[in-house]
Amino acid sequence: MMEVRRDGGKPFACSISGGIYGAGAHEQRCRTGIASRVCAALLIFIASAGPIWAAEAFPSKPLRLIVPYPPGGGVDIVGRVFASKLAEALKHNVIVDNKPGGSATIGTGLAARAQPDGHTLLIVASTYTITPNLFNKLPYDPVRDLAAVTQVTSSAYIVVVHPSLPVATLSDLIKLAKAKPNAIAYSSPGYAGPPHLTGELFAVRTGIRILHVPNKGAGPAAIDLVSGQTQLMFSSPGVSLPYIRTNRLRALAVTTRNRLAAAPEIPTAGEAGVPDFVVDGWYGVLVPAGTPAPRVKFLSDQIAKAVQSTEVRERLLKLGIEPVGTSPDEFAQLIRAEIPRWAGVVEAARVRKGGDF
Repeated sequence: MMEVRRDGGKPFACSISGGIYGAGAHEQRCRTGIASRVCAALLIFIASAGPIWAAEAFPSKPLRLIVPYPPGGGVDIVGRVFASKLAEALKHNVIVDNKPGGSATIGTGLAARAQPDGHTLLIVASTYTITPNLFNKLPYDPVRDLAAVTQVTSSAYIVVVHPSLPVATLSDLIKLAKAKPNAIAYSSPGYAGPPHLTGELFAVRTGIRILHVPNKGAGPAAIDLVSGQTQLMFSSPGVSLPYIRTNRLRALAVTTRNRLAAAPEIPTAGEAGVPDFVVDGWYGVLVPAGTPAPRVKFLSDQIAKAVQSTEVRERLLKLGIEPVGTSPDEFAQLIRAEIPRWAGVVEAARVRKGGDF
């Protein structure tokens, strides 16, 4: 029998068949046979790795939260909101590191190649499951190269129309669009983004034809709608609620399964007659693949506590965003389900694909 132990901080000893051999005596007593080879290998491992039973403290240094978007956007805001609370709980700084560019693939690729020790995190939007369907090749695999930690938030898109459009419900909108194909134009923040593809999904689910008008950002898209240049938009609550509150836009439905806490008077698409039109504009956290499972679970639990804290929860709800905090497995299942789902939308809408990154 062989065991490894340390007594009161003394050097490691190799005990074979009841005999104890210190490191100094090892050369004389363990020279031949299986025992000598095992002892030698064990002593080399111990010298390089330290005490094998001592769990390394985690985190042991500041955490890095990569945001693959510019400062000031929705992902950045949500990341900073929970990062502050997370830092308090862990008693370590959480450094928010904006790495925008390449449709979020630059920052995502950096995270995928980072050391898988739990100290590098990545916050992504639901576009994470759309991007693989828009390019022939990415610098990472969204399923294999990054591990799910938790879905941080959930946010509905609100189906809003210009008040001049003669519709009061989602059913009215569908009837009008069927009667006048491509007569209704919907604005979005940009080509192939979630609001654009949400509109395409709505068209596929309802059998209508509507005209897409891309813009350079959510603000310009909303201005187009408010000014009457377009008639329809699938908008984030933060953008559209101020216009809805002042009667400059009319809300018809939200795209999530449950009503929006910030606007409970707006029905869901299911309640409005389109039960298979569900889109969740979520944010979530990932880590490099290979990060130890206990650390992934620890981070998931801590982030969930942070987003469900009273302070963070209130801030998110004011933005029209629902705090969530799922398990790693639940978030991984969401990612795996949404990639092929958006692939079908991209194909049905004949969205142009890009090249390689």
